[in-house]
Amino acid sequence: MNILVVDDSRTMRDLVSRELRKDGYEVETSEDGVEALKKISDFLPAVIITDLNMPRMDGLQLTRALRARSDTKYVPIIFLTTESGDDLRRAAREAGATGWIVKPFDGPKLLAAVRRVSA
Repeated sequence: MNILVVDDSRTMRDLVSRELRKDGYEVETSEDGVEALKKISDFLPAVIITDLNMPRMDGLQLTRALRARSDTKYVPIIFLTTESGDDLRRAAREAGATGWIVKPFDGPKLLAAVRRVSA
């Protein structure tokens, strides 16, 4: 299964990718929403994991853009962020997010969330 990881932190992209690859997933990474949208058509992710706060295009803007496209309208989107406020979670749900995990993440919890949204 293909998973796209979108985060402006190279370290976080590497940590998340390593955890997912250990479990057998194919992973592509992007440093922000603009780059993610360029890669989507070629990679066709089954799940997208995105940070909230990123330059150029943040996670909320990315989610709205993905929900507006026919090829990604129903792809599960998990936010992986340091933010935990109820208002931001609500905004993410309204934009079309499927799940929310607060950093620092726990590997088994991340994998369980991916399995849950892709089932």
